[in-house]
Amino acid sequence: NAPDTFLGAGLQSALRAVAAGHIGAPVAATTVTQGLGPEAWHPDPAFFYQPGAGPLFDLGPYYLTSLVALFGSVEQVAATAARAREERVVGSGPKAGQAFPVDVPTHVSSLLRFASGVRAHSTFSFDSALPRIRFEITGTEGTLSVPDPNTFGGPLRLLPNGSGTWRELPVRGRTDGRGLGVVDMARAVRGGGPHRASGALALHVLQTMTAITHSADRAEFVPLAAQVVPPEPLPEDWDPEEPTLGAGSRGHGEGASP
Repeated sequence: NAPDTFLGAGLQSALRAVAAGHIGAPVAATTVTQGLGPEAWHPDPAFFYQPGAGPLFDLGPYYLTSLVALFGSVEQVAATAARAREERVVGSGPKAGQAFPVDVPTHVSSLLRFASGVRAHSTFSFDSALPRIRFEITGTEGTLSVPDPNTFGGPLRLLPNGSGTWRELPVRGRTDGRGLGVVDMARAVRGGGPHRASGALALHVLQTMTAITHSADRAEFVPLAAQVVPPEPLPEDWDPEEPTLGAGSRGHGEGASP
């Protein structure tokens, strides 16, 4: 799935930084992804504005998968949502100039409570003339600026309490694109352990997005009953191109892996 971006160097390095205690105990997170939507560049963008899409279901999986990987299951959400315009206009390609209807909210602001006790505020918007991507984790000892979860790389920065100066942390791991989740799954199948970009993880993220939608529609807090075990971080030296046929599975226990 596309959100195997959390297996890239940027998010895996963030997981290790949190686990190492660089910000103390995590308290809260803030994520923002906003812009004017894809109709300016996409030749047939209408589907982005139909049920099952919008900024929440288009970009939410990247951010929410990363948050669940960091903090575990979401147990309650609250949200508000708005739709700036009833129609949008195709900006490029053979359909340029054609109007199409907007059938979903185009600005979603959500509050999430995790079973671990961490809180998060996440905004997803196709309505802003100011493009912005933000992913910050506040802890008892500092703040971590996490890379864009729609990418595989860095930068990763740390602001310790009282320092006033951001410090760049090393980003270790693979930064070169899709397929990390498939490799990890194949090795897990042969090695006998769970894979990380699992169906259970994807289902929990989908249920979270659905709960956000219901909360915005009903103007009420929505609990999530289902829980998921967050995936273990990849070993720092994990290499998806390493020949592993006949070798023990890296990070999955004993057994042969591809």
